[in-house]
Amino acid sequence: MKHFTFQTMGVCSQELAFDLDDKNCVHNVRFLGGCPGNLLAIGKLVEGMDAAQVAKLLKGNDCGGKGTSCADQLSRALVQALG
Repeated sequence: MKHFTFQTMGVCSQELAFDLDDKNCVHNVRFLGGCPGNLLAIGKLVEGMDAAQVAKLLKGNDCGGKGTSCADQLSRALVQALG
């Protein structure tokens, strides 16, 4: 399993971390800062899912007109991790 950390930009959380297994499935999503309940829920919902599918699902999700969100930041981080 590979561990990744990503510095978020434009959102309340400052950082997110996750693991990808050898099949590129997402595990152990954790956000530093942000809305705890919502971000814990995102981690639970995507646990074990295919990273590319999660990235596609969450891409472009907006929070309060910021042009991004914590979910969108996770999408961007997954795309970066998948290379």
